[in-house]
Amino acid sequence: MKKLIAVLLSALLLASAFPVAVFAGGDYRIVSPYEEVVWEGDGAWGAYKGNLHTHSTVSDADMDLNEMILEHYKQGFDFLAMTDHGVTGKAWNEEPTHLPLYLYQYLLGRKTTKLTDDEFQGVTTGTYPVDGQPRGSGMTMVIGGNELNALTLTKCHVNGMFLPPHAGDNYLGFENDHEGAVRLADEAGGISFINHPGDWLHSGRGVETVTDPENVKYFSDILLKYDSCIGMEVFNERNHVTPYDRILWDNVLMNCLPYGKRVIGFSNNDAHYYEHVDSSYSVFMMPENTVEQIKATMLSGAFFCVTRELSGNDLIGPDADFDVRYSDAPYPMYRELSVNGHTVTVRAENCRLLQWIANGKVIAKSERASDGEIEFTLDLDAIEGAENFLYIRCELFGDGGCTLSQALTIDNGSEPLTFEPDTSPKAAAKTVLHKVFSMRIFVLIQMLIDKILNR
Repeated sequence: MKKLIAVLLSALLLASAFPVAVFAGGDYRIVSPYEEVVWEGDGAWGAYKGNLHTHSTVSDADMDLNEMILEHYKQGFDFLAMTDHGVTGKAWNEEPTHLPLYLYQYLLGRKTTKLTDDEFQGVTTGTYPVDGQPRGSGMTMVIGGNELNALTLTKCHVNGMFLPPHAGDNYLGFENDHEGAVRLADEAGGISFINHPGDWLHSGRGVETVTDPENVKYFSDILLKYDSCIGMEVFNERNHVTPYDRILWDNVLMNCLPYGKRVIGFSNNDAHYYEHVDSSYSVFMMPENTVEQIKATMLSGAFFCVTRELSGNDLIGPDADFDVRYSDAPYPMYRELSVNGHTVTVRAENCRLLQWIANGKVIAKSERASDGEIEFTLDLDAIEGAENFLYIRCELFGDGGCTLSQALTIDNGSEPLTFEPDTSPKAAAKTVLHKVFSMRIFVLIQMLIDKILNR
């Protein structure tokens, strides 16, 4: 009888322990956008530096078209998209579209110069010289880019990509209206991402703007409504008016992932001047540097976001502002990001601090005294509450800036929710008010008030 009782008690203890073990380990899968990347050895993929949001005198920049292209080439960019406001990009050796809106550039004595055929051939093949020697690798041209909403004071800008010729040309847009630009790109068969959302939110005034549920819902609803709108900028130029966009990204991810929508983060220098070129950009992991691969990588998210200047904050860091533009310090970079079960291993170089973010909070860190190599394995089974994570993402900091990974999502096997736009009378009334107060006269009045109040 004693033996029988002992066996029964043991069985009960095991039965009660089993759900705890399942709860701690969780029944989920980590889905990584980097799962196909070949990191080393035969067939290793390249890490290609590029920019998808760039301007010239074709619209409102100070630098001539040929100067902007050649400067990116000289600074080691592997691919580039020209995305002038309201002008869909053409081949770099073709005469660009000239809009009446930008005739003031000629009044200021600026000109627009395409690349010569020889320059075009040299830049795209790598034979064009840098410091007197051929660079050796070409810079891939991405055409069909257009920063839509060309004449909006409220900076509600959207990048349309891979648009057909002239789609979006002269699209002036409407104040406080991102969706119209997204719809245009969608109907033209292109893809889009939201540019510098913090600029529209005036998030430089305080981090609360990017955590406000109404603001988060505004961007989430657009991303959920349009499959072709694939993400948002998390770094833009020097980040001086968009210091918290990666925090907004965290909140938008938490809104969108239950519906099965992974929001891809983008990083671009939004260059209008020379000093913007070495500010923010992306590093795409690709087997080869072609337009087809660039588009596929944009869609898959197998790339990293780099910035050379960022403001500090108390939520996820950095602890202090930094600006390392045009320094000799190389940006921190991933040499491996691989998933094995519930663990993720990162190897990085030029790195002093590695940190993991989940659901908007720092969950793990690895630090060293100075820049160097870091290897760190994150075990989610060892982290309390990990079963409630929607995603995890990694950030590297070093003397050369900050480099972010895309979100690795947590798939627990549940069916995604179905997104239904709010059609209630309250939502309709809010839309009407939004449109009324987005009329340019009201926008100008608000800008005047802000000027008076020095905001």
